[in-house]
Amino acid sequence: MNSGSIIPVLNLLAAGAEEGHASAGPVAHGPWWVALIVVLPMLGAMLCGAAAALKVRSKLPAFLTVGLLGASCALAVSMYLELAGGRSITVSYRWIDFAWGTGEGQRLVANFGFYIDSLTCLWMLFVTGLATLIALYASEYMSHDQGVGYCRFFAAFNLFVFSMACLVMGDNLLLLYLGWEGVGLCSYLLIGYFYKRPAAVAAAKKAFIVNRIGDLALALGTMLAFVHFGSVEYAVIFAKAQPYIEAIKSGHLDQVPFVVQVIPLLFMVGAFGKSAQLPLYVWLPDAMEGPTPVSALIHAATMVTAGVYLIARTYPIFLCSEYALPVVAWVGALTALLAATIGMAQFDIKRIMAYSTVSQLGYMFAGLAFLSSAGAAYHVFTHAFFKATLFLCCGAVMHGFAGQLDLRKLSGVAFMKGWGIVGLAMLIGCLNLAGVPFTAGFFSKDMILAESFVTMGPGYQVLGWVLLLTAGLTAYYTFRVFFRVFVGPKTFEPGDELHAHDDHGHDAHGHDSRGDAHAEAEHGPAGHAAPGHGHDFHPHAPGWAINLVLLILAAASIAAALPYFMGEHGGWVPKLVHESSATTISDGHGSTAAFLASGLHEPGASAHGTLFGQDPHKIMYYVSGAIGAVGIAIAFVLHYAGRKTAGTSRADALVPALGPVAGWARRKWLVDELYDALVRTPLWVLSHVFHLIDKLLIDGLVNLFGWLPRAAAQRLRPTQGGDLHGYAAGMAVGLGAVLILVWMLIL
Repeated sequence: MNSGSIIPVLNLLAAGAEEGHASAGPVAHGPWWVALIVVLPMLGAMLCGAAAALKVRSKLPAFLTVGLLGASCALAVSMYLELAGGRSITVSYRWIDFAWGTGEGQRLVANFGFYIDSLTCLWMLFVTGLATLIALYASEYMSHDQGVGYCRFFAAFNLFVFSMACLVMGDNLLLLYLGWEGVGLCSYLLIGYFYKRPAAVAAAKKAFIVNRIGDLALALGTMLAFVHFGSVEYAVIFAKAQPYIEAIKSGHLDQVPFVVQVIPLLFMVGAFGKSAQLPLYVWLPDAMEGPTPVSALIHAATMVTAGVYLIARTYPIFLCSEYALPVVAWVGALTALLAATIGMAQFDIKRIMAYSTVSQLGYMFAGLAFLSSAGAAYHVFTHAFFKATLFLCCGAVMHGFAGQLDLRKLSGVAFMKGWGIVGLAMLIGCLNLAGVPFTAGFFSKDMILAESFVTMGPGYQVLGWVLLLTAGLTAYYTFRVFFRVFVGPKTFEPGDELHAHDDHGHDAHGHDSRGDAHAEAEHGPAGHAAPGHGHDFHPHAPGWAINLVLLILAAASIAAALPYFMGEHGGWVPKLVHESSATTISDGHGSTAAFLASGLHEPGASAHGTLFGQDPHKIMYYVSGAIGAVGIAIAFVLHYAGRKTAGTSRADALVPALGPVAGWARRKWLVDELYDALVRTPLWVLSHVFHLIDKLLIDGLVNLFGWLPRAAAQRLRPTQGGDLHGYAAGMAVGLGAVLILVWMLIL
């Protein structure tokens, strides 16, 4: 690598760092009440546990959860208003303080303290806000299970938010790891909430096991960071990493120790596991087996963004590595494309949204690697609202149509009586996800796309085209769902829960046990069921809690575009990122990217790429808008125009022309089968081989040594039967044998 080619760009970091508050300046002592943001969800978990012990059979656990999380959200807003723009640490109590010597690096300090900067404030605003809204939604959605199950659900819900708050607000890597493991545990509990369903149990175990791979890497990275930097506290690590940054700025990459470059690689693997990137993404689509509020909580703004947060928080360490960010870029872009191709071929609308989440997370990782940390954080922010909207709309449909999620069996839902709010919210979410111009999703995604052409990293322009292709596929599969399910002829088939005691508490007709006459009188003839499929079934529209949450989230999805027009450098959210440890220069609005660590420039390349000979930040609006419009138009032609039934469309005629490709995509490119053949089956065989070795060889030897004395004793036992004549005969025989032996020796 020609390090001289990046020196002019790296020198810009000095000026940019002076503008950022995370790179310089003292760390202040924060106010005590910041800890309440973390404490209140834990209090909610304890109260829900007490409600379960008292056998409460009402919505009290839900209302306690909504109230406490709402208070936590209000405190997060106060934290933002008072503390954003600076750095402070609030220490609640001294957790770990252990010294084994007096030298440097011979003391481990990890307090239960909270590192507050603009990045913390940004994350906690939407984590607590969305958690409050989703809890309100769940109060109605889970009402069928009032009792111990209801209390158990909201206890795990609160514990999840507590863990996420520890992860985001912790001032050291150990507290982050505590929260990291906590959200993993709670996701296991929530995904497997319906523990009598084998599919839910298998999905929970899959999520738990796959995440352990990334968790191991994060644990190793944390240990290595302590070994090298002598601390796990962010303030200390960032200060000690500064000389390496200065060395790279001056072109001396050789002054950066190899161990410093390994630490971000380990953090990267941990982030891939939690945020479902290649090759560890397979757990997230299966997590749809959990209740829909869990899907929204996990897939929108909390657990799956933890990996993005980890890289953003430790960005100074990543900038010291020659390899970490390029790997993040390639993995993120390829994950985005792979997940989009799978989502195009699925029929389960919740699963389509799950693959969409995997794809959009790929965009966020690519944005971090393209040095558009502001673009990545802004996309996290916008995606949180519109993806929560999409998931909760799908959940409302599932709740009302007896578990039906197959887009071939639903049509015209938005125009059925009582479903207008769901249809409108779904449309707003789809417009954002598809990146329609002037929506929040359009602006946040474009910041990342443009930076892929600006940053002259290894193959980054190729990745830019990959992400543009993915944007077109996203627009297509998003509106494939909308055109198939929410508009068109009004027909439906109830789901499998019609004829069984389902997970949503409906009776045999799929609605509340108020009877068909009541349901029809309340909701009206909202369409017709397909012949032979539940002719007496009447879908029940969502109640006030679900509709209220969907309206708020739809409005928030629209309002999320407003920060783009506020302030400098692309808006309010990027401004927050610039004032945190994730700061870079000029993220996302028309000038050179900030800190191009070693390997991020091709030798001899300019520091600013172009797209069609134009500034990518200026032309990307038109390019991505056109690509998104093409995707929506194709979806319109194939899945809406001329469609007269729910089950068929013009797209069906194209499937034979694709040959086996369509089947492969529908079967998720056989990745699970590949993992089964390469990982699970060999490990299963190996475990049985070791079991046989342990049973036959190890246990066999132990049992042999135990059997020998027992066998000898069994042979001698008849000689000790208590028979005096036997003893006399034995003595005579023995005496005779001795005499014969003596006689032989004498001769």
